[in-house]
Amino acid sequence: MIFDLPTSLDVGGKSWAINSDFRDVLRTLTAFEDPDVSDEEKAYICLHNTYPDLDAMPRGDMQAAFDAAVAFIDHGSVDSGRPSPRTMDWTQDANLIFPAVNKAAGFEVRGVEYMHWWTFMGYFMEIRETTYATILGLRGKKARGKKLEKDEKEFWNHNRGLCELKTRYTEEEIAEQERLKAILG
Repeated sequence: MIFDLPTSLDVGGKSWAINSDFRDVLRTLTAFEDPDVSDEEKAYICLHNTYPDLDAMPRGDMQAAFDAAVAFIDHGSVDSGRPSPRTMDWTQDANLIFPAVNKAAGFEVRGVEYMHWWTFMGYFMEIRETTYATILGLRGKKARGKKLEKDEKEFWNHNRGLCELKTRYTEEEIAEQERLKAILG
């Protein structure tokens, strides 16, 4: 039914219970952003965080289970196929996301025992007139190559640490950077 929030997903012709709390999904999304986690590990983390009975699932259904989990995370929306510019990072932006979501929800969402992922995302999509909404707008403009207005530039420059998305490097890349720094002094 269109009014129901899913708590199970169909995989291989069977209904499988899922962990639908927003915290479980955020654990998956932060793993997806971690450059030190391989694609195989990301898939396992997603499956492990989504399906409490993963060990009972037939191995042949793992790809379908992963696809269903990703569709659940994406609200079942269809990917346009075109890459969109990166304007957020769940890990870097957490200290901005939660106050904005709390404002939209009217309460501290982390204080509730359970909140369905789609409910959390509903609040997330309704953030308006918050610092985070402003930052997302500015990041979006810059990612599309649009010029910032004078007041927007001023905000960006005064809040550069919040506004700029940091590049996250793997441990190997960091070690190589340190090696080069040592060589170059």
